[in-house]
Amino acid sequence: MKPIDELNREFYAQDFTDGDTDSLTLDRYKDIARNYARMENNIAVLSDLRTNVSYIYLGGFAQTLGIKGDTSENKIPSIWEEEIFRLIHPDDLTEKHLQELRFFHFIKQQPKTKRSSYYMMSRIRIKTGTASYIPAIHRIFYISIPPKETLWLTLCLYSPLSFELPSKCVIVDSATGYTTELEKQNGIKILSTREKQILSLINNGLTSKEIAQSLSISIHTVNRHRQEILSKLQVKNAIEACRTAKDLKLI
Repeated sequence: MKPIDELNREFYAQDFTDGDTDSLTLDRYKDIARNYARMENNIAVLSDLRTNVSYIYLGGFAQTLGIKGDTSENKIPSIWEEEIFRLIHPDDLTEKHLQELRFFHFIKQQPKTKRSSYYMMSRIRIKTGTASYIPAIHRIFYISIPPKETLWLTLCLYSPLSFELPSKCVIVDSATGYTTELEKQNGIKILSTREKQILSLINNGLTSKEIAQSLSISIHTVNRHRQEILSKLQVKNAIEACRTAKDLKLI
């Protein structure tokens, strides 16, 4: 399964019932996206995961890319900004979706009170109106809704690259300014070395008893690790865990 398909599956598997998704709250975030485009001259895309709709706001960077449209608001019936995707270098687009999937899992693991503090920033190549690629910055924020803190909105910002990133993709804690590479963050936070080892054996068709014998540990320990894996990957069974781990390139 491609990362974008896995993102779709996980986005729409969320429970949006009883969430505070009223129009006034949505309008507030639309104003935020619109002001980003105005103040930074970037392209801002606010996507509603509940209704599968996006609102696109075009700053001056859109002219550089040859994108035309209403500068006040463009509404599309999808959470994916395909017109922009077509301009991103194919290799970078595939990596972008994988990064977003990893970041989604990172956010889901954070305490609910901390989720709004993080955003992801990555370097991409994007095609201009003259058909040449230039370096650009993509930023993504996940916006949750109370009381369940379901991830409801995503805000993506596209800007020309005006400074060098410490790596191709970083997670930023906006409250502290601390940054960490996405690859390192996922290697540490998603699955431990032992959990990756056990999941690889599950993927190879081994039972808990066989895994216990292979690793010289108890079945109880294997089952405890299995439950931790399901919890960390936000999945219901081992089949989904293996599929998600492959998409995240953890195994």
